[in-house]
Amino acid sequence: MKAYTVEQGIVAPLDRANVDTDLIIPKQFLKSIKRTGFGDNLFDELRYLDEGYPGQDNSVRPKNPDFVLNLPRYQGASVLITRQNFGCGSSREHAPWALNEYGFRTIIASSFADIFFNNCFKNGMLPVVLSETIVDQLFRECATTEGYQLTIDLQAQEVRTPGGEIFQFEVDEFRKHCLLNGLDDIGLTLQVADDIRTYEAETRQSRPWIFRDIQA
Repeated sequence: MKAYTVEQGIVAPLDRANVDTDLIIPKQFLKSIKRTGFGDNLFDELRYLDEGYPGQDNSVRPKNPDFVLNLPRYQGASVLITRQNFGCGSSREHAPWALNEYGFRTIIASSFADIFFNNCFKNGMLPVVLSETIVDQLFRECATTEGYQLTIDLQAQEVRTPGGEIFQFEVDEFRKHCLLNGLDDIGLTLQVADDIRTYEAETRQSRPWIFRDIQA
């Protein structure tokens, strides 16, 4: 997993509350458990004017010219600002997969659905909770400034604006450690790989019948 330290990027505004995971990545695209291949269908129902299905050539599909992610000024955005209860609905991990593959590393909102919030950290993304007043300010500044960028410093737990304002945010210390060091669940496990191998070797000696039908 790619480490998250300091990220600076263009901001895209999604001015909607209660965005559920089916809107983030519709159910018909959930036929794969790979972590890739979902970015092109992020917000599919909002980005395109036709009905989406797996295997389409998205480059020839008619795009919704009014949807924010289709506007030229927001191309290459890596920060998404949105409203309360983002990521509600089902627990599908495909939602953060799609957002991450599209290019978003940071999502800023006044609140998140719990499971989605946890899944973001496990996939190298930082969900930042700021007050509705601050989120309103960011929406205004983004609307009036083309190419508007924010800097998110995870170590300092700060969101910094182009005008020099600094907004502090809270983050669990363990999750912060994992993001700073690029550790997902597999990475955490591999940190104690030597201990695991030692335990297996000792267990083979003390309880060999457990491994009777297992290839060495």
